[in-house]
Amino acid sequence: MRPNAVSTPLAACLGVALSVLSAAAPVPASAQSPEVPAWLQRHVGLGDGQIAPVVLERARALHDRKLAEGTISNPCYLAMDATRPSAGRDGAPTGRFYVICEAQQSFRAVSSGYGNGRKLEQAEFANERSCAKHFSNAEGSKLTAGGPYLTAEAITSFKGYVLQDGERTPFFRTFVQFDGEGETDNAREREIGGHPAVFVRWKCRFEDPDNPLADEAGFIPFGTLVDYTGGRSNGCTTWSQTEAPEIIALVENDPTTLYIYPESGDIDAVAAAVRDGTRPAEAGLYWNAACLDEIGAPEFWPRARLQPIIDRWRASLPEAPPLELPICE
Repeated sequence: MRPNAVSTPLAACLGVALSVLSAAAPVPASAQSPEVPAWLQRHVGLGDGQIAPVVLERARALHDRKLAEGTISNPCYLAMDATRPSAGRDGAPTGRFYVICEAQQSFRAVSSGYGNGRKLEQAEFANERSCAKHFSNAEGSKLTAGGPYLTAEAITSFKGYVLQDGERTPFFRTFVQFDGEGETDNAREREIGGHPAVFVRWKCRFEDPDNPLADEAGFIPFGTLVDYTGGRSNGCTTWSQTEAPEIIALVENDPTTLYIYPESGDIDAVAAAVRDGTRPAEAGLYWNAACLDEIGAPEFWPRARLQPIIDRWRASLPEAPPLELPICE
């Protein structure tokens, strides 16, 4: 519990401009906890840079529960709203990942990617760049799964050399592993976590046998740095290169909670409302209206349904030859 909480109820946070959804047993889409301090209430809403009431309510409840269990001691917590669009009207990435430190009265909304999915012969569950329609907890789906998570270990790995200031420079990227529970309990198996939204697209390799980063043959990959801030990922949570270091520093060696919205029950409830011709907000549910208009209706692919399809697809693939990059000129 938070001893310095202010007992001010959240007033009409639900505007009609945006639609709304909730969980398996639908939770009213309003965060009316009397413990929400006044300074934080100002950040609650459905506008740009705000956190939807139901997302905050669940994120705070998860953090309180893990503090009470003694699982964590980090006073800050994280949340993500994967129903929001990737970019605003100006094309800039929008804030849908939240870093909240109530003791310091700190609230930040930063950009984050969601899972891109796949297009397979037996099933198509690929997301477009602007809004997420498909969600899943199946391994190999490359989709986001909403629900409760804990941050775990941070691992930094070498990704290749890139050109910086005219010189070949090694690039390292840190990955924060997530552990889930319930529907997200296979997060570690799925290699789900958070990292900067950047990767090295390999182009060639150069020889440097004395370099500790070289492979067994003495070669090192070289490529171009690709920034996909606010775009799609392989199912992981991704942050901009500017925001990532602070988030990683916040949780490294001091785990905390992350709540990702929506869960499967939320998705199913909104999809049912859409089928019935009901706007989710009218049913006390939450979904970002702009994205709902774009996707039509969301869909959750449970692992029991999707995993066999992915496994059969993988088994049908021919054995790929080992990757051999050309020598850099």
